[in-house]
Amino acid sequence: MDRCMKHTLADVIEIDLHSEPPRPASTELRALYENEGEGARKQATRHGFWTAVAVYLLFSITDILLVPDVAHYTIAARFTIAVVALMLIEMQIRRNAGANAIDVTAAAALVLAYAGWLYPAMMTADTQSISYYMVFGAIFMMSVNLFFSFQFRISLFASVTILLIFFAAVLSFSPADVSYRLAFGTFNISCFVFTSYVNWKLNRERYKVFLNAFEARIQQKEASERGRALLRLSNTDSLTGLDNRRAVDQKLRDYWSDWQKKGTSFAAFLIDVDFFKKYNDFYGHQEGDRCLVLVASALKDSIEPYNGSIGRYGGEEFIVLARMETSEQAAELAETIRCGVENLALEHGQRRDGMSIVTVSVGAAFSRNQTGSKLERLIHEADRALYGAKASGRNCARLFDPNDPHSNDESENIAALLKIAVDQDLVSLVYQPIRNVASGRVDAVEALMRLRMLDGTSVPPSLFIPIAERTGAILDLGRWAIRTVCRELLADEHVPVVSVNVSPIQLKSPGFAASVAAILGETGVAGGRLALEITEGLEMEMHSDILRCISDLKTLGVRIWLDDFGTGFAGLSWLRLIDFDTVKIDRSFLHDCDTPRGKAMLQDIIGLVRNRGHMILVEGVETEEQLALMRQFRIDQVQGFHVGRPAPAQTFRLPAAPNIRPAARAKPR
Repeated sequence: MDRCMKHTLADVIEIDLHSEPPRPASTELRALYENEGEGARKQATRHGFWTAVAVYLLFSITDILLVPDVAHYTIAARFTIAVVALMLIEMQIRRNAGANAIDVTAAAALVLAYAGWLYPAMMTADTQSISYYMVFGAIFMMSVNLFFSFQFRISLFASVTILLIFFAAVLSFSPADVSYRLAFGTFNISCFVFTSYVNWKLNRERYKVFLNAFEARIQQKEASERGRALLRLSNTDSLTGLDNRRAVDQKLRDYWSDWQKKGTSFAAFLIDVDFFKKYNDFYGHQEGDRCLVLVASALKDSIEPYNGSIGRYGGEEFIVLARMETSEQAAELAETIRCGVENLALEHGQRRDGMSIVTVSVGAAFSRNQTGSKLERLIHEADRALYGAKASGRNCARLFDPNDPHSNDESENIAALLKIAVDQDLVSLVYQPIRNVASGRVDAVEALMRLRMLDGTSVPPSLFIPIAERTGAILDLGRWAIRTVCRELLADEHVPVVSVNVSPIQLKSPGFAASVAAILGETGVAGGRLALEITEGLEMEMHSDILRCISDLKTLGVRIWLDDFGTGFAGLSWLRLIDFDTVKIDRSFLHDCDTPRGKAMLQDIIGLVRNRGHMILVEGVETEEQLALMRQFRIDQVQGFHVGRPAPAQTFRLPAAPNIRPAARAKPR
């Protein structure tokens, strides 16, 4: 694992940014120079030689004018040498001979062309003409050195040969006097020196040009590689080596474009590591990083058979994209992803939901034809599916179901409705009595929120409350509920105590306790007359902000009740950490009392809470038999349809409670 931590893709990219490509040695450079442009050199020599042959043959005219008596020999020699040389060059080209071999053939042909012309030309009887005509031999030397781009050693050898042929001809030219030989010899030597020097300089310059071009290519390659490395780095998560959000968003657009244009369906998966903050806080950030790297590796392995894309969306959240044909395949991959992380069996002893290893929650959405379909909608659907997976207990996978009333378009309408609910008076409160079992009087009432649509249709709390929590609307609704309770019932002292349900999201929100204090001060209500019910559930983590907020609320005198005790995993821990004023036992335990086992479990729960010294309230009392059982168990308070139904504030009256008789006093022993 340490190797994985040290050699992530991001580390490799970082190494690439600081590395330089190796530069070849001098001998390798020379070999590269000779091999570079092999084809271009061959074609240049070929085209140049055809041009030289054409010029060489055109000089037949001067043969006729200057040495007409031997012109037929010189012209025959010119055409013979030209045809043979061209055939050799073309044959080498067709056989893909090397550029150096073709250059040697061309240089040899030039030497032969000079000798083949000079020898018959010197047989002329016009010694004066040939004495001047021989000066044209310097053209061959200039061709070798300047017209062609031969290597210096080839040009030098050919030039020396031409020079020696010239001197041999001059020495055998009997009519020539010393001054002629000195003049023309000096000219040819000068021409040899000059053209050879220029050829040497040209070869050096060509090599320098090659070196400069080679260095430029290296620098361009370095720049390109650095650019690619920087691009990869800008698209790579530095910890896991996966794509970052920027790269994922681009791939998401590509997937969406293929879906829109070609009908290539795909699915998006949002993956969240369960209780990762607890893991990070307990094991440390270094172990937290290691956990994310291992989870990322497991996710990559899970999606490899599907040829999908994976990225880190931020924090402990990942995203997977995969092309699929059916929603069933998407559900299968979501479960594969979940199992892949679970099989890692990474220890996580700080969670309180019955698991002791690291797990993930997965939300998936499958592309589908719908009106006004947008890319953002698909991700939003995956996010809603993820929220559903977490609300269902985590370590599970959920595929967005458009037919589910909790996740379909109706929830979007409700989310929009919640934004205007307070201003449009679409939200209201009803109050359900809480009676004292011993005295029969109403000790308190619980405020229950109701929501109606614009057409007056009621929306069940089970539907709009989770949406309010998911969208954050619960914050404004919660403050409105507390203010309304204080104004409708507590300010005029209609009832002693009113309880209001609060969400963990509210308790985590900065300034919640201060906003409650402001409302109490604004309405003139004592803190002890307001009770806030905290629901025991999976979302109710032992967050330091929650504990601090509860402490601040108790300082104000606000009563703190634990709602639905027994339905979650964190209840005992909360009983240990927080001094609740009242513990409400969930209705399911009372309704299970028709069996001996269920009745015994309720007694055990009551004994546990009573030993902690809390007031006990049992919910769901719906029959006289259940109420009698509560008297038998000496429960403090009860709530349910049998003792009082919810009613709005304007019609709320404290019932006379005919069905509840004061409990008989226990006789002194």
